[in-house]
Amino acid sequence: MTQAAYFPLPVTEEQISADWLTAALRQRAPEVTVRGFEFVDAIRGTSSKIRLRLDLDEAGKQAGIPELVILKGGFEPHSRDFGYMHEREVRGYRDVLTRIPLPAPACYFADFDAQGKQGIIIMEDLVASGATFCHATRPQAFEQVARRLEVLAKFHASTWDSPSVKAGGEWEDLVDFLDTVDNFFALKTAPATWQRFIASPRGVACSVRFQDRDWMLDAWQKMKVFAKQLPYSVLHGDIHLGNLFIAADGTPGFFDTLASRGPGMIEVSYHISASVDSADRPRWEGALVQHYLDALRDNGVDAPGFDEAMHQYGVFLVYGHFIWMTTESEYQTESVNTANIARVNNAMLEHDIDRLLANI
Repeated sequence: MTQAAYFPLPVTEEQISADWLTAALRQRAPEVTVRGFEFVDAIRGTSSKIRLRLDLDEAGKQAGIPELVILKGGFEPHSRDFGYMHEREVRGYRDVLTRIPLPAPACYFADFDAQGKQGIIIMEDLVASGATFCHATRPQAFEQVARRLEVLAKFHASTWDSPSVKAGGEWEDLVDFLDTVDNFFALKTAPATWQRFIASPRGVACSVRFQDRDWMLDAWQKMKVFAKQLPYSVLHGDIHLGNLFIAADGTPGFFDTLASRGPGMIEVSYHISASVDSADRPRWEGALVQHYLDALRDNGVDAPGFDEAMHQYGVFLVYGHFIWMTTESEYQTESVNTANIARVNNAMLEHDIDRLLANI
């Protein structure tokens, strides 16, 4: 099999050239030529989001490629350690979102280089489109979350417990949502590392009931056992507020997908618990979960009953607790980690998570 002209993928910003951009964009627009480009700015994190201004020929303009694009990839010192995440995001943009609709940035290139442990995506610049970006320090209103859950339910419903997510199906090779976290979980719950998180602002902000490492290890394993018993769907994989936007026309949008398979309720629990202010969540979460269930049924799914759904919602709070306890502040600011874990912990206490886990 002939290797594509854009391989190997660049792993430093210096390796990004007009010739490489031309080869990459010809993946979808065969006649395009990039005559030159300008680095505009960049956002650093788990991956780098680099804004480029392209000098395109007429074929590129006719193909609908805009002047401003975002090139996302692993260009940070830690990036080679996150090859598995780059691959999942590429799968999301290249494979999943081209076949299962979910409002997301237009994508002009996406591929993964296993040898270089690099994944690169070239997508539309949402700033240029007039989108509004969500953020953990700005909790969402009921109507915003409800509308997003409608979209998410339609996405989940398209593969809900279908042959496509089982052995021999189209999506069988997508990773299991929780299995893919195993190595990360082991790394972040190592005794010294866990204690470092407990001593940080987000650790101090969480209940002492959930600071215990042994509790975390036991809760995680019980949650995984529980998850394996539920119907699977293709998942977006990471719908916290930092990965969400609202389009200029009000449509809720999703980016930074980590394509995987798993129970739909794990995304609902993760999203609601960290996206709604702690004063509002007790009043809203039941209605929001019911809204999601109704949307599943509207899309042909034999959805679980409300009580069972709320049981799932409660158990899966464990996932959000772990993520916001162990996300390094160089990837998400400490204010984001602290705000999210405080909200999730309040939900865990109100749902009596220990009682839920004791019955697994």
